[in-house]
Amino acid sequence: MGTDLMDVAEMRGVLSRQPSFMAKVFTDAERAYCDMLDDPAERYAVRFAAKEAVLKALGTGLAGSALTDIEVRRAPTGKPSLHLTGRAAALAETAGIRSWLISLTHTATLAHALVAGVGDVGDEAGREVSP
Repeated sequence: MGTDLMDVAEMRGVLSRQPSFMAKVFTDAERAYCDMLDDPAERYAVRFAAKEAVLKALGTGLAGSALTDIEVRRAPTGKPSLHLTGRAAALAETAGIRSWLISLTHTATLAHALVAGVGDVGDEAGREVSP
């Protein structure tokens, strides 16, 4: 399980000061969705929080994988989901994670993400188990 909180104003500042940041952190599909708004900072902030939450759940922190290996998708119903590729997908597979639960929320000032990896990640006492 991982969680992260992001300040929307901080994300807004990063987006205005470092336009190249978006391509390093967000996939083309994520950028297309976020950029549908005049002020996309809330959408970017909540997606960044989700990516950090995934890396926390994997136990790696920001050095664990390229952030573009973690994509936040949105179903037509609005339900978010995660799609992992590359190193992030390999780390999840090694950890026994088969699927993800994700909850996102944001206000004008804060964005929060909570994720949980689902699979054979430990026994009922929470101890690590060998694959």
